[in-house]
Amino acid sequence: MTEPVSPTTGWGVLHLFCKARPGVDAEAVRSAVKAGSDGDHQVVSFAVLGHKADLGFLAVGPDLWRLRTLQTGLQAAGLDVVASYVSLTEVSEYAKGMPEERLQARLYPQLPPEGKPAVCFYPMSKRRDVGQNWFTEPYQERERLMFEHGASGRKFAGRVLQLVTGSTGLDDYEWGVTLFGVTPDDLKECVYTMRFDQASAVYAEFGPFYTGMVADLDDLLTHLR
Repeated sequence: MTEPVSPTTGWGVLHLFCKARPGVDAEAVRSAVKAGSDGDHQVVSFAVLGHKADLGFLAVGPDLWRLRTLQTGLQAAGLDVVASYVSLTEVSEYAKGMPEERLQARLYPQLPPEGKPAVCFYPMSKRRDVGQNWFTEPYQERERLMFEHGASGRKFAGRVLQLVTGSTGLDDYEWGVTLFGVTPDDLKECVYTMRFDQASAVYAEFGPFYTGMVADLDDLLTHLR
């Protein structure tokens, strides 16, 4: 067996967005997801709306090799991975003083959250433009802006669960944002509201959005026929 490759703190995170080729082996998909969900590892399956993909998988766990094995198994089952994102769970440098249970929930999330079937994912970075360079701002100013941003997000407590994972040096953007909502308009309202915060309006760059519905794998495969 290959030796595990794990972060010192938190878990690895892999988003896979797939299209189904003719002749997909549904049983092989089930086997890949079951193997990827053993132990501390979790796999969330969801249907994707729009042309970008047919279905998506959010895998989290301590061993990056296990995440890679899930990807290999899904591809061998006949799914084309048309987009992906690699990141790690993390606690923000601006989270000082947060209760320990909330810190642990960010590092070791239990997914999917109950009663929140709407889901979207997008990557984002902070700007480095002249006059809009997040990384040249003093820490105290960045902390103030992120506190304001966090206050906006907390208005959606109970309606939206936000999982922000770090990807600096791991993928094309600096963070991956996964939102689970009670309804799709909860997601829309949350993102719209938070874009008015200065940390977002002045400094944020967004990548492509993927939107869908969390589903039991058997139901998902039935819908895909």
